Amino acid sequence: MMSFPRTDRSVVGQWWWTVDRWTLLAIGILIGMGAILTLAASPGVAGRIGLDQFHFVRRQIIFLLPAIAVMLSVSLLSPLWVRRFAAACFAVFLALMAATLFVGSEIKGAHRWLYVAGLSLQPSEFVKPCFAVVAAWMFAEQKRTPGFPGNAVSVLLYLTVLAILLLQPDVGMALVVTAVWFGQFFVAGLSMYLVGLLIGVGMAGLVAAYSLLPHVTSRVDRFLNPAGGDNYQIDRAMDAFRSGGLFGRGPGEGSVKTVLPDAHTDFIFAVAGEEYGLFLCLVIVGLFAFIVLRGFSRLLSENNLFVMLACTGLLTQFGLQAIINIGVNLRLMPTKGMTLPFISYGGSSLLALALGMGMLLALTRFRPGAGERL
Repeated sequence: MMSFPRTDRSVVGQWWWTVDRWTLLAIGILIGMGAILTLAASPGVAGRIGLDQFHFVRRQIIFLLPAIAVMLSVSLLSPLWVRRFAAACFAVFLALMAATLFVGSEIKGAHRWLYVAGLSLQPSEFVKPCFAVVAAWMFAEQKRTPGFPGNAVSVLLYLTVLAILLLQPDVGMALVVTAVWFGQFFVAGLSMYLVGLLIGVGMAGLVAAYSLLPHVTSRVDRFLNPAGGDNYQIDRAMDAFRSGGLFGRGPGEGSVKTVLPDAHTDFIFAVAGEEYGLFLCLVIVGLFAFIVLRGFSRLLSENNLFVMLACTGLLTQFGLQAIINIGVNLRLMPTKGMTLPFISYGGSSLLALALGMGMLLALTRFRPGAGERL
């Protein structure tokens, strides 16, 4: 196991003694589980669409190594540099997200992806964690600097991100960004009058999405009335959990991966349930809960508003994405194309999650007598 003496004053040495190693270990276990489950779930999908059986496995490994490097590199940054880095990335990926509306590839009626050097890139995945940090900066600056319109800037940036997401369209991502931003605004001291107003606006937005967007209407209707529409993937996922039982059918013995189109992405949790059973599913849920709760516990003694708000956004985002994916697999929520963090196949998702967790690890590092201006 890597170790450094406490007297080591190098950047890596100081990082080792200040980073949350338990959170780092939990993330590492999730990454390892993701690699194993991708190896189990993806060959059948690749074979059905005429690709080499290990096509998705190789691509996941190609993204996995840079993702680990991104997470560890970003975790070395100070809070000040996390803020600057997030702002720069937000500007770049927001521009790329807007570009998807004009030059993006259409997949299932949505324009969310750009193709670069033969690889697909979903800019909104990167905007998500970066916007959480930038919004936290604006909220904190409003409190610290009299006259600075931080709240107004944050609202403007949020509306810009929301508009592009709805034009793509990506209602699920818009809901996640909205929930995270609203949570940060609430923690920053949003008045109860505005809380009620924003909740009302949000409810009106949900009704409008259901009324105006056919794919949203279809998904909600199928969730409320399973017998009234095509629920093939959900039905097969539920069959997989029933088949897996407590301890699963055994590694490689599952059958759901041979019939589910999204077995390696949105429904990889069902593959885990069938092959490894309830036990592994509870371990996965426990790891997500541990990362989120441990992150919030480290904020209990935090006195820097920016750090507190940024970590609140990053943790909420991470936990909410896991809840949505698992909820969809268990038929507790309408279907939504959202990956299970660090478990599902997906290059953009993996890199963006590594970026977000790298910023979280950097911000939650122990900073004895931190006197730097944030």
